[in-house]
Amino acid sequence: MKLSMRLISATLLLFMIFVATGMGPVTVEARTCESKSHRFKGTCVSSTNCGNVCHNEGFGGGKCRGFRRRCYCTRHC
Repeated sequence: MKLSMRLISATLLLFMIFVATGMGPVTVEARTCESKSHRFKGTCVSSTNCGNVCHNEGFGGGKCRGFRRRCYCTRHC
């Protein structure tokens, strides 16, 4: 009887630890790759304009970044 109570207690404790740590389904976020735009000319002021140029280059979007304000195209890797 003592052995079965210990087994039930240990099982219940492991189950509670499993639930408390959130070890349910694991989701993985997609990585984002960046590449400097080849067709964008000049200083990047508008991320919307940069995104449109990058879309025409076959990327998902784009954003202005850096001190020199260059257009970088983004896509999921």
